[in-house]
Amino acid sequence: MSVPYRIPVLLCACCLAAPACARVGAAEVREGPRGGPCFTITPREERLGTPEFRSIVVWEGTRPVWKMTMPKERTFPLTFGMCVPYGGKVASLPRTTPAPLAPGRIYSLRIEAQPGKGSAASSYEARFCLARQHDGSAVVHQIWNGDREGPRMYGCLPPGD
Repeated sequence: MSVPYRIPVLLCACCLAAPACARVGAAEVREGPRGGPCFTITPREERLGTPEFRSIVVWEGTRPVWKMTMPKERTFPLTFGMCVPYGGKVASLPRTTPAPLAPGRIYSLRIEAQPGKGSAASSYEARFCLARQHDGSAVVHQIWNGDREGPRMYGCLPPGD
């Protein structure tokens, strides 16, 4: 095969192999119905396809602070409308004991999933913190891609700290 014909063949081979690369989607962190963070996928991710929830891990730096893995026979579709609470409140599910989350610290999240129909990702990631308020309380705060750290550490610290 001559050189001019090899380039289109190589480009086609690369394009065919591209779907095999796993896409990482965007997770969303929000205040759960019982307080504390809960985790799901963004509305945009849901429009791309509904994945089957497999596992979730939350880290502080490189130290895992909580994880939960679903048995293969008990996975479920993960939609934006549902949210997995930190600590996994269902006692029958395999999970670790959650470490307490501290205000003003940054945590990372990874949800592993089985991609469904469409362009669903195989994993979803986000960063979050419990943002300290002036009254001493803390609220769940997602750190979005493109947010700058700044003096308030991504909005995790109140003004003046």
